[in-house]
Amino acid sequence: MAAVSDSAELGAPRGPARPEPPPTRFHRVHGANIRVDPSGTRATRVESFAHGVCFSREPLAPGQVFLVEIEEKELGWCGHMRLGLTALDPASLAAVPEFSLPDLVSLGHTWVFAITRHHNRVPREGRPEAEAAAPSRPPALLVEPYLCIEQFRIPRDRLVGRSRPGLYSHLLDQLYELNVLPPTARRSRLGVLFCPRPDGTADMHIIINGEDMGPSARGLPATQPLYAVVDVFASTKSVRLVQLEYGLPSLQTLCRLVIQRSVVHRLAIDGLHLPKGLKDFCK
Repeated sequence: MAAVSDSAELGAPRGPARPEPPPTRFHRVHGANIRVDPSGTRATRVESFAHGVCFSREPLAPGQVFLVEIEEKELGWCGHMRLGLTALDPASLAAVPEFSLPDLVSLGHTWVFAITRHHNRVPREGRPEAEAAAPSRPPALLVEPYLCIEQFRIPRDRLVGRSRPGLYSHLLDQLYELNVLPPTARRSRLGVLFCPRPDGTADMHIIINGEDMGPSARGLPATQPLYAVVDVFASTKSVRLVQLEYGLPSLQTLCRLVIQRSVVHRLAIDGLHLPKGLKDFCK
């Protein structure tokens, strides 16, 4: 995804000179315990809890989100998936390190963070510490179809992970009512991207279920190719890539937003005279 020109509004449609980024895939170089499916979109750690480091097949474009959904969990291990960026070419590695933290990071030019329930933002020099405060969580009913991160505008709908709707889920699980998954839960969606700055550096942002966690690292070399890093570590066993479209929101997304704005609570969608599949999609 290319940056929007200064004269254009944020998220304005891109012309022919701004092509859609290619679909994201996992690199053929990965940890010893990782198996990537033939499509290159699903990575599974087949044994142990380590040697699960994966990379994007191609360097990311500015503003392009490398988005994964947690498909499988494995009980008995402590710790969760790690996510970040590296300026190291995976094909140049003599061997993929056992861990992204600290092994891969210690090689230099790599910025990786463990996904937790809380995430720290990096304040800019000279700015008050309040800038580092965690952003407020989006409301349960999404009223803005885009997530805006610096100069980029990304359709929000596919960024958000959702637990499978059930008739009585709201009686047992508060997360159903709020439509908020814990970052490390199954079906949670986690993404990473970088945003170039005028000084030739870039800020790295991590997205958790449609929420921008703010700059996780600053000063990345924007002029160098930057690959995504996903460490399928410990209790995270399998992840799959989610493809994004960076143009206008789909008709389905727009219809969903209209329906959501018409009800006082997301559970009221059950009472609408709509097909069940459409009701589930609107939740």
